[in-house]
Amino acid sequence: MEKILETQMMVNHPLEPLTPEEIQLATDIVRKSNNLVGNYRFASVMLHEPPKQAVLNYKPGDPVEREVFLVLLDNEDGKTYEAVVSLNGQTLKSWTYVPDVQPAIMLDEFLVCEHVVKDHPDVQAALLKRGITDFDLVMADPWSAGNFGFEEENGMRLARALCWYKKSADDNGYARPISGLYAFVDLNKMEVVKVIDKGATPLPPLDGNYAVDANQPLRADLKPLEINQAEGPSFDINGHEISWQKWKIRFGFNAREGLVLHTVTYRDKGKDRPIVYRASLSEMVVPYGDPNEPVSRNNAFDAGEYGIGMLANSLVLGCDCLGEIRYFDGVLSDSKGNPVIIPNAICLHEEDYGILWKHTDWRTEKVDVRRSRRLVLSSISTVGNYDYGFFWYFYQDGTIEFEVKLTGILHTQALPPNVKSKYGNLLAPQLYGPNHQHFFNVRMDMMLDGVKNSVIEVNTESETEGPHNPYGNAFIAKGTLLKNELEARRDVKTESARYWKIVNPNSKNIVGEPVGYKLFPGENTAAFAHEGSSLMKRAGFIKHHLWVTPYDPEEKYAAGNYPNQHPGGEGLPKWVQKDRSVEDTDIVVWYTMGHHHVTRPEDWPVMPTAYIGFSLKPSGFFDRNPALDVPPSAPKHGSHCMHH
Repeated sequence: MEKILETQMMVNHPLEPLTPEEIQLATDIVRKSNNLVGNYRFASVMLHEPPKQAVLNYKPGDPVEREVFLVLLDNEDGKTYEAVVSLNGQTLKSWTYVPDVQPAIMLDEFLVCEHVVKDHPDVQAALLKRGITDFDLVMADPWSAGNFGFEEENGMRLARALCWYKKSADDNGYARPISGLYAFVDLNKMEVVKVIDKGATPLPPLDGNYAVDANQPLRADLKPLEINQAEGPSFDINGHEISWQKWKIRFGFNAREGLVLHTVTYRDKGKDRPIVYRASLSEMVVPYGDPNEPVSRNNAFDAGEYGIGMLANSLVLGCDCLGEIRYFDGVLSDSKGNPVIIPNAICLHEEDYGILWKHTDWRTEKVDVRRSRRLVLSSISTVGNYDYGFFWYFYQDGTIEFEVKLTGILHTQALPPNVKSKYGNLLAPQLYGPNHQHFFNVRMDMMLDGVKNSVIEVNTESETEGPHNPYGNAFIAKGTLLKNELEARRDVKTESARYWKIVNPNSKNIVGEPVGYKLFPGENTAAFAHEGSSLMKRAGFIKHHLWVTPYDPEEKYAAGNYPNQHPGGEGLPKWVQKDRSVEDTDIVVWYTMGHHHVTRPEDWPVMPTAYIGFSLKPSGFFDRNPALDVPPSAPKHGSHCMHH
């Protein structure tokens, strides 16, 4: 019992992430309570977040109730169980069998699967046929199997292993796809169930190495760019709560969603005004646009099928983040139930972001300018060949921005000499990159000045012609309240400059309007898979860019709780069929954004970062520009930032 009291001393808020001690205690309690034997794997161990009201009523020094939510898989019979453990009472509160689901693919399954495939005699025979004799230099990436209605796959825990060949240990194997050869693996038994060999395609001729020694000579004309914060950063940290300028931001981290924001507030007129209760990446999916096997089955749900937090990188000072950095570890569990620490999984720092605001009075020649600084909270995950950076930005004018940075290595296939594919482009001779898309859904439990909010869609239209509009130039921004779930399924529309405004009808600003924040879309696209496709059944959340639902603590993930091998129909499309009211109530706003990737040679051998995101901008939330009180910068080298 002493151990738990000690842990509770360390935890100063109900939403603090689990500590290694708490994870160990939780998995021990489950083992003891159920006499679990060796065949169980802990697919997920995460904080069971307390009810919203309990969090909002919490005062520093109050006792903290700690619960843990676990997902377990019995490899023997393939059954999945959910458990809730009370750490305070050291008891197993619930143990539930969840039929017909597969938990996410675990990290150790990933590693073992590769060896099982490479050791299989049929795979080795196929490699020898292709002249490959050193099996250690073969890469087998376990891709999720999805669900394509094959009877024989039902109830089996499957991965599809696609193969590549490296010329040496440090070679980029994605330059040499062993196209036409892939295997299906039963992850419960760790056995190859099927090897498919459609015949050999010659390996592409060129290397694809991107490391320093492969790209000499390097540019010699770059002088150092130093970021120096001699007096340290401007933020304060208390556990996992950040105070910066007028912002207070609490954050967490878990195996599935990675970085999570909690209870985001902005100080205005002496009060910390709530904006967001919780925000996170709820799901993502990467559908490919090539109808040929095995690429036709590539629809990776990287959050729900693998876990974005589980695959987080340990970040390195000066490489991933620049300046006065504070790092936080990611604390997770392995499949044996032991705590795993990812050092420096989360990075916090400040960045200069150009001009915040400026005006030059040409009559008096007075110049006023303020520099913008933003707070950056980030984490980067590597999912097989691809790397994703997840960035939350906070600005001095009350803006919040979410951005995904996409980089890493494209999924590759080999083509015979002089052959092209209409479903993608050649990246290098005989090396093909299929077209694909990346969809991200962000769940935002909004809380502008309180939990009761509404969403208004704003479309701009031209004023009608006539004497009231003599020059034909007038236009009007028209707001429409979204009253229930079905009518709140909306899409980006550039022709009407569409945006959405989250408002609190119970809180008014200086001009008597409801306070609000507008969701300002960035890059976006639609999906190109047909309605009846496996993708559209399983990732129905990509059918619309905006969804609004009433808050339900059970509704967390846009494609449902267990997307791995699920036939589909779960998540947002199912929930909104209830057509509940979303007016003046506790609402959750879900935004889907899609990056459309038609491949190009410049994406090879490693892809320059692509950026996709959206902003939440105050729109009547403040009475005037909230960044008027940012002090001017100290002038440099005899110049003046203000001429008065």
